[in-house]
Amino acid sequence: MGVDKKSVEQIIEGVGGKENIAAATHCVTRLRFALKDEGKADKEKLENIDLVKGTFSSNGQYQVVIGQGTVDKVYNQMVEMTGIGHASKQEIKDAAAQKLNPFQRAVKTLGDIFIPILPAIVTAGLLMGINNILTGKDIFFEGRALVDVYTSWADFASIINLIANTAFVFLPGLIGWGAVNRFGGSPLLGIVLGLMLVHPDLMNAWGYGAAQQEGNVPSWNLFGLNVEKVGYQGQVLPVLLASFVLAKIELFLKKRIAEGFQLLTVAPIALLVTGFLSFIVIGPVTFAIGNVITDAVVGIFDAVPAIGGLIYGALYAPLVITGMHHTFLAVDLQLIGTTGGTFLWPMVALSNIAQGSAAFAMMFVNRHNDKLKGLALTSSISAWLGITEPAMFGVNLRYRYPFIAAMAGSAAAGVLVSLYGVIAPSVGVGGLPAFLSILTEFWGVFFIAIAIALVIPFVLTAILAKVKK
Repeated sequence: MGVDKKSVEQIIEGVGGKENIAAATHCVTRLRFALKDEGKADKEKLENIDLVKGTFSSNGQYQVVIGQGTVDKVYNQMVEMTGIGHASKQEIKDAAAQKLNPFQRAVKTLGDIFIPILPAIVTAGLLMGINNILTGKDIFFEGRALVDVYTSWADFASIINLIANTAFVFLPGLIGWGAVNRFGGSPLLGIVLGLMLVHPDLMNAWGYGAAQQEGNVPSWNLFGLNVEKVGYQGQVLPVLLASFVLAKIELFLKKRIAEGFQLLTVAPIALLVTGFLSFIVIGPVTFAIGNVITDAVVGIFDAVPAIGGLIYGALYAPLVITGMHHTFLAVDLQLIGTTGGTFLWPMVALSNIAQGSAAFAMMFVNRHNDKLKGLALTSSISAWLGITEPAMFGVNLRYRYPFIAAMAGSAAAGVLVSLYGVIAPSVGVGGLPAFLSILTEFWGVFFIAIAIALVIPFVLTAILAKVKK
């Protein structure tokens, strides 16, 4: 089925005309524009077009939400009409990045590193959730797990756990791939670097604290310099900084070594230098910094859990608008690697649910507006399954008060899970299925928090709608 050419023309006019489009591409659901002047984009005009489900600006890109299955047809039609030529996502990112300030570029860099590896991490979290169901006590039988009663399932659960844990055990390898690729180096060298930091010959980082207290941390003697022989399992900062150094050394060498000798010299020199720097300087320093960050975040939530939950629960959705939420994925992974679980991820899932509930309320508030009613229904379901984009940008932010209601519901639910110390052993799926990523002993509290995230935004949106009318 084709798309209406008139609607595509209206989209082009809505973003300021073809002369205002520096470059354009699309993802699964959105058109992504690098506009010469975003001030010329007419948000109201765009959102009145039948094809458009919402608009927003993020990281220097002006994005128009169209929907899966239709966006590629709209894009191809737009390219044909404007003659702008097809552009890759990276070209759009490069064009948009020129408008960002240093802080925004840093946030964008973290997003570029972690977003590509997110599917592996989410998949691992989901599989760990299945393992939790099989091995958790008091779910099916009082005081016993399913594998305790049906022992033939024990090895099945063990294999699932091995598959799920792989992404977290070798997390530095994934981050190394994403980071070196982002910094312009060879992704394969990034994988080698990451795996080098968790090599089996190194002492496991999770046993470092106990070994340090006992005074038996293994070490190398490099010409009189003692270097601790410790791995960096579950750590984020060491591999991030080491990847940056590796990429810059590789690029430096490639500019100065003849192409015929690069295969035999560039990678060995880059890995050797980065490896020594990683174990002597980068690893110990960033490991200490990571522990300080972890202790600070944990300390805040230990000292005033209600305030921590209130603030993070309320502000997570606004962070999504700015793109800063990607930085907290690194914090989640650092918490998991250091403490064995994260108390931030449960609040992310509750924020998803709250946005969906507010959008669902808008379906009833605007029951006479067929377009908005349909968008509200589909976007609320999407948010309840962990994808909040259509609900946030297509419905809630457009009318503002549903977004505020969702923030209030998310904050209330965040207070509850923080007070009870709800923990997720992994970053998993968001929305309603997120209970799979929560330790089973916290399911009761988490289900109550889900109810809060469903009810408060819905009721508050309905009330605010009546007040506004």
